[in-house]
Amino acid sequence: MKMEVTELGPMKRALKIEVPVEEVAQRFVLAYKELNRQVRVPGFRPGKAPQALLEQRYAKAVEEDVVRSLVPDFYDRAVRQAGISPVVVEIPPLERVKIKRDAPFTFTATVEIKPKIELRDYKAPNPISLKPDTRTVTDEQLAKGMNVLREQHARLEAPPAGHRVVEGDFVILTLEGFLDNEPLEGSKKAGHLHKVGSNATVLGLEIDRHVLGKAEGDTVEISQPYPASHPDSRVAGKTVTFTVNINAVKIKTLPDLDDEFAKDCGAYASLAELQERLRTQMEKALKREVEDTYKDTIVKRLVETHHFDLPETLVERELEAIIRQHMQRHRRAGADAPSALETEDLTKLRQENRDEAARRVKVGLILEAIAEKEQLTVTQEDLNNEVQRLAAELKIAHSELVKMIQAGGQDSIEELRARILAEKSLDFVYRNAVIQG
Repeated sequence: MKMEVTELGPMKRALKIEVPVEEVAQRFVLAYKELNRQVRVPGFRPGKAPQALLEQRYAKAVEEDVVRSLVPDFYDRAVRQAGISPVVVEIPPLERVKIKRDAPFTFTATVEIKPKIELRDYKAPNPISLKPDTRTVTDEQLAKGMNVLREQHARLEAPPAGHRVVEGDFVILTLEGFLDNEPLEGSKKAGHLHKVGSNATVLGLEIDRHVLGKAEGDTVEISQPYPASHPDSRVAGKTVTFTVNINAVKIKTLPDLDDEFAKDCGAYASLAELQERLRTQMEKALKREVEDTYKDTIVKRLVETHHFDLPETLVERELEAIIRQHMQRHRRAGADAPSALETEDLTKLRQENRDEAARRVKVGLILEAIAEKEQLTVTQEDLNNEVQRLAAELKIAHSELVKMIQAGGQDSIEELRARILAEKSLDFVYRNAVIQG
């Protein structure tokens, strides 16, 4: 095989590949042999049709089959011979490629390549240096954590006789709207629990200021005017009167911090044991937070100390992924995706996120290069552990997540594998970093 590599730019190469005539002729022989085995030609037994007759009838189809077998095979050989890592490949349409049985076959593939990265300053003798993070779990933080537990175990109880509603109380309400003294369909809500002082609206009404100072069993009326432009024609330009019945008033009671409270929280013999368990959990969480902070610093240093051109295709792919995530957040927030696309300046969104897309691509390429140099790999056990972790994080069954990944095909599995490998690579740099002091 002959090959010529032409540089079309920092990240683009043209590979002109010539397949020897001997290889071309052999592929034609194999193609006609397979064709003869498959087709049925009247007057001839299976596999016994003269090749001249097959050539007369099927020459074009055989040429296309030979091209389809040669191009990917010799493209792969050319890439290995050139020592490049392609990102995207452009091969001319195969139907336009000409081939002859008695001549060398030549085709050109244009490839966008990954950069060659000269790794530096990520392990001894020049490891990354980190400032020590000396944060610890304080008694004040532990006390706040215990108060969170108390809040989680709080009870709503009836207040003492004569109690008037104050901020922080909970009220159970029944609301109904009336228009021209007639009940308004769709405006009734019964048994609604509302926290006074939360500023939350109920049926679009501000409740708090109307129930403060009231007592259980009281009824208040709230007049709610609607603008003429309101989409509900029944109330547009009119005032609806809502009656709000305070069915019950509840006050939140926090449990005492004692041994009985500890027993209510789980298999703890005493409050001291519960506090020690909580401190241990908080220390583990803080350790993870400190480690994440260190790794963020490492990523920043790797970006700052490595300089190379980025494949535009990878940047575009990452940018599209960021845009998709943005639109998914819109959907989760209740926005309609098409209308969001219409109202948002998509061009501006792309401009604002291009630098971030480029940064992510750069980080990914650096970590990939480190993984390759350090011969880091992803085992089946790594994949299983990550799937198990994701299933727990997403709170879905392990088998369901496996089905989702499998439904995405090989691309989903490779994406998961690449993410695990990048994390392994970053962890390698972190373990080789030096914390000052």
